Amino acid sequence: MTRQSSNNLLQKAKNSKSDEFYTQLCDIERELQYYTGCFRNKVVYCNCDDAHHSNFYRFFKENFKKLGLKKLIASCYKKEIENLFEYYNATPAFYAEYQGEDQPENIVQLNGTGDFRSIECIALLKQSDIIVTNPPFSLFREFISQIVHYNKQFLVIGNVNAITYKEIFTLIQNNQAWLGVNLGRGISGFIVPDHYDLYGTEVRINEEGQRIVSTNGCLWLTNLELQHRHNDLNLTKQYFGNESSYPQYENCNGINIDRTQDIPKDYAGLMGVPITFLHKYNPEQFEIIRFRKGDDGKDLRLPNKSLYFRILIKNKRLSPCPTINVNSRVAETSEFGLAGEGA
Repeated sequence: MTRQSSNNLLQKAKNSKSDEFYTQLCDIERELQYYTGCFRNKVVYCNCDDAHHSNFYRFFKENFKKLGLKKLIASCYKKEIENLFEYYNATPAFYAEYQGEDQPENIVQLNGTGDFRSIECIALLKQSDIIVTNPPFSLFREFISQIVHYNKQFLVIGNVNAITYKEIFTLIQNNQAWLGVNLGRGISGFIVPDHYDLYGTEVRINEEGQRIVSTNGCLWLTNLELQHRHNDLNLTKQYFGNESSYPQYENCNGINIDRTQDIPKDYAGLMGVPITFLHKYNPEQFEIIRFRKGDDGKDLRLPNKSLYFRILIKNKRLSPCPTINVNSRVAETSEFGLAGEGA
């Protein structure tokens, strides 16, 4: 069973609005170790988390004093049950507040469903400093937009394809958000309910009897400061003398690069790199120009080769290279009907 299958599960869940993927404590601990200085005297809000079961809430509660937190809040969504026979067994939505061992935990029932977009949850959001959670993948755009609107710091898990969303990419391009430390297999898997169809995914049972779906298709997204994002990417390859390894785009004055480690150290022009480059992106070393599109507004194209999404970047540390005129080539391919949008 492969992790590709588990990525398909995430996509199917997104399409069907099935968002019950719960983060493991080990993955939270693995990522949060890099942000310990960010939480002192802060109010942390886990706004998609049942305090009785959430590993995010558990982590912050157990490390409350160590992190120097001011307050911890968690609120959870509870689906409204219209079936009269099930109503009395329904658990109401609530939020929990914790302010340390010397004060009792406060559990407050909500009037609504606990949806992060509700008036009640927005009121909790306004009094918080940092949002840390695993938001619904199907609502990821809306979730991040809300946090940005209220000018909050955040650390959240999302599908790696979230990078391709215009709203998310713009934040990254404008240095308002960036990728966390762990990506892909650095996130070991999610806890899923027993009723989930696993579609032949890579699955295991942990020591607590929970089903874990492994995936290499997720990332951490944050605007909390990280020292490692200011480290230069070590460039070892050369463009000049190896031009055949760096094909020119048909509709853009730039070269294609299939792997981040193949970025040349001596090329100052536009370079199209995979979206996973953002995991190594240092804003002092590179400039992000645009996403996906060539000079004609269509997807970047190479002769006889399909491309997944590319990000156009420039090396800030190098002087601009001479311009190569590709306008005639674009016009020529258009005349013969070959300038259609690529993959």
